[in-house]
Amino acid sequence: MKKAIAKFLFTKVWGWKVEGEYPYNIKKFLITVAPHTSFYDFPIGILFRNWYGVQINFIIKSEIGNHPIIGPIVKWMGGIPVQRDKATNFVQSVAKTYSEYDSLYICITPEGTRKKVEKFKSGFYYIAKRADIPVLPIVFDFEHKTLRILPLFHLSDDSEEDIKRFENLYRGYEGKHPELSFGYQEIQQITA
Repeated sequence: MKKAIAKFLFTKVWGWKVEGEYPYNIKKFLITVAPHTSFYDFPIGILFRNWYGVQINFIIKSEIGNHPIIGPIVKWMGGIPVQRDKATNFVQSVAKTYSEYDSLYICITPEGTRKKVEKFKSGFYYIAKRADIPVLPIVFDFEHKTLRILPLFHLSDDSEEDIKRFENLYRGYEGKHPELSFGYQEIQQITA
């Protein structure tokens, strides 16, 4: 019933579709989602997760996770609290979390914000490397109302090259607010 409702809302009410295959047979990977330009990304992700019947988690600040009222609700929705004080602690905390589960999918945004960025943050790369897991890139293509599941990405030891390759996977797609989308200005210059 939950799947049917989520699918109905995702496809019929909101008019979205999914392209690509979700790798159910892989027990652990990190999910990256971009472009991340709006709070609307969150309900789209939740509807997709419920429709596909997978427990995709997301990272929350430990202060939120420990809040007596908000904490239990956000954890119930899939939030995993981690200490986010320092970049190294964040990477280590998330990577360590993978060792505590037999199966785990955590979703993060490589942009790290809903604001316009010129390059991705490197945290996703180092989390996946430390946890020794692949990365599943997912595109929120608002222009075509399509959630695109790209093939699993196995990282090399060249962080700079891998991050560039990741950035290129997401170029050309528009988020809810196109002007905030990664690579949007470059696309406008090419098409002008």
